[in-house]
Amino acid sequence: MNLQPHVVPATPPGLDALFSLCRRVYPNQPNPLQVTALVKYWLGGPDPLDYISMYSNPGDAKNNTPPHWHYISFGLSDLHGDGRVHEVTSNDSPSGFGFELTFRLKREPGEASPPTWPAALMQALAKYVFQSGNTLCSGDHVSWHNALDNGESRIQHMLMTEDPVLGSIQTPLGNVTFIQIIGVCREELQAAQRWNGAGVIDILKRVNGLGGPWLVTDMRRGESVLELDVCVQEEIEHGIDSEGSNLSGVSARCAWVEADPDYQSPCISDNEDSGEGGFLREGPAPEKENQLSRSHGDEPIQPSVSEEERTRIKAELRRGLLNNKNKDSDDRLSSPFDSNGNSCRKNSFEDHVPQVLESTELLRTRRLDGLHLTFNLESGLLLPLAIRGRVLHGRHFTFKSVLGDTAITFVASSVTGTFVTSDNPFVAHGPWLQVLVSEDLAQQMSENFELLNNDIALPKTFMWKEHKLMITIVPD
Repeated sequence: MNLQPHVVPATPPGLDALFSLCRRVYPNQPNPLQVTALVKYWLGGPDPLDYISMYSNPGDAKNNTPPHWHYISFGLSDLHGDGRVHEVTSNDSPSGFGFELTFRLKREPGEASPPTWPAALMQALAKYVFQSGNTLCSGDHVSWHNALDNGESRIQHMLMTEDPVLGSIQTPLGNVTFIQIIGVCREELQAAQRWNGAGVIDILKRVNGLGGPWLVTDMRRGESVLELDVCVQEEIEHGIDSEGSNLSGVSARCAWVEADPDYQSPCISDNEDSGEGGFLREGPAPEKENQLSRSHGDEPIQPSVSEEERTRIKAELRRGLLNNKNKDSDDRLSSPFDSNGNSCRKNSFEDHVPQVLESTELLRTRRLDGLHLTFNLESGLLLPLAIRGRVLHGRHFTFKSVLGDTAITFVASSVTGTFVTSDNPFVAHGPWLQVLVSEDLAQQMSENFELLNNDIALPKTFMWKEHKLMITIVPD
């Protein structure tokens, strides 16, 4: 009998490059604990990440970095180079999605092994990336609305930054950046939305008690950065005033109807959530309500999107989300439905909706005499960001409906590539509504929206009669 020698399969080139980097960072932990997908993704398994390694990091008392667990993913980049998961590209291009996820979790006293819930969190984010095509970049935020460990913690949202130690690496299959998840509370998420993620991250690095410059997440942290350092709020406000926000849009719950405030009375509806300003439903109002809203004698308006167009839109929607990697252009507007245009950032991770439409050129464009917009509370709380942080800085901001096809974009007069003009400030182009906000109106709206910093009774309607615009905020 001839016995063939046992041949150990070679480690795939992409995976080997990442493992080698980890061995250089953690030379004393050559075989870390790992969470492994039992059935690989390319074989029909549910988890996109092949492996998540968990290392013990002693921290650094000199720079206030506590001992922690360091989680590193393998699978968002191309590990194999044979096309089984990711398209094969040249080695000077991004490998797979071009990044892997990391997470640093403060190690509790006496904790002998790392908790595994961060691995589940990383798998959930990876599923989103694979299903949507959206990549996660340094400075991004993810609104999660739940304690990251499913407990009672205030740490319920995430910011993204480049891992301070792993950074980026060139592999035989392309470039890979290690994007670190930072657990944050609601106030810190809102600061990142209103200003920008990078600015908030820089503050988190230097304020004591927030994980040090390596941004170690402490799930037991009970105070926000605004409570730990009272000067931070002023710094954030100054940043918003001087720089504006780099958030160009969010997924939202929103609706609109053509309505002139000179003729508009409170909307009548059997819906329990309806109020003086209407209720949430997808897109423009149906014909009956449009007739009520336009009671001054105009002909009824037909729906802005035909059934044929709607079917085509939804077919495109099923093909996936726009890639969010490219930053928006501040002075030119691109369709939120255009696969080559600028995408909207998410207001809520779980509420993402695919937004691809091959072409909007054939959709009907119509001018509106007056406008009534409706937002749920979570979306409405971002209106100050849209106006103060974007429009007043000569930029645009889009609310992309999670209920269907509609997008509502507020634009400053300096933004080009729009359908709106000073004579026609409200224009619907198929499912895309554009609202031109003059500097005078933006100042009024910014002042009025200061009410949203306090508890208000809902529904709440803001009205600017001279501009023929109303906005109502209804309960979530």
